Amino acid sequence: MKSFYLCTFYFMDIIHNIGELQRKLHSQKENGLSIGFVPTMGALHQGHISLVEKASRENDIVVVSIFVNPTQFNNPDDLQNYPRTLDADTTLLRKHKCNFVFAPDEKTIYPEPDTRIFSFGRLEEVMEGMHRPGHFTGVARVVSKLFSIVKPHKAYFGEKDFQQLAIIQNMVDQMKFDTSIVPCPIIREEDGLAMSSRNALLTPAQRNVASSIYQAMKKVEKKYNTNTINELKSYFKEAVELSPLLKVEYVEIADELTLEPIDQKLDKQHVRLFVAVHAGDVRLIDNLKINS
Repeated sequence: MKSFYLCTFYFMDIIHNIGELQRKLHSQKENGLSIGFVPTMGALHQGHISLVEKASRENDIVVVSIFVNPTQFNNPDDLQNYPRTLDADTTLLRKHKCNFVFAPDEKTIYPEPDTRIFSFGRLEEVMEGMHRPGHFTGVARVVSKLFSIVKPHKAYFGEKDFQQLAIIQNMVDQMKFDTSIVPCPIIREEDGLAMSSRNALLTPAQRNVASSIYQAMKKVEKKYNTNTINELKSYFKEAVELSPLLKVEYVEIADELTLEPIDQKLDKQHVRLFVAVHAGDVRLIDNLKINS
């Protein structure tokens, strides 16, 4: 089933079938047009739209996928509760230069169980990898499938999932995909909270205190030159957990090139703060480059 949004030079086609998408993209490539790709799990917000807009500036054709990938969820409840808003997502994308929305079902992406195991070394052993075992193999499974289907020239990922970005670049190198990975800056709400599909699951009270995550991160940045690494991590945890609605899962200060947590000061050129915080059942991640 297809729908079209037409204007003088612009269309949007919603596709659920792999073969149909590939035929249409092949025709575009035969005409010498470049393909930009934005993989998403839906529940789109302005952070996603910033990726779409960058892709549209740098490519002739933009593809956005919307697929809640079951293989990257450790918690079945998290998968079950993940927001699914396809109609609202496609309505939003009609206002931006998205040419193809690829919205497959699970059977389309996984006609058979995907048992591939990826190895990313230390990249998958720290932070998110330590707290969500198997998560990055699940990410690599779906992204590699999507890259094989779409065959984009460029693919766009937000830096909010900074570790995932490093994993995907490593996967591209391992599998020799002819796709350039384009990192895009974190988009934040007015109070600093990083935009995330999971924000929609926060209660009003949780949403009200969630802004303290970014506030505490900025204070850690300011204190970087005058405090030890352990003092900085303790400060973040104490500042966030002043609210009984928030619980810090981890806070790490790491080399952003290797993602190795540090326990002694490094040159600030490549230092980044990484955090994960629970607001009830909602898990929020964020990161911040240390520039002070």
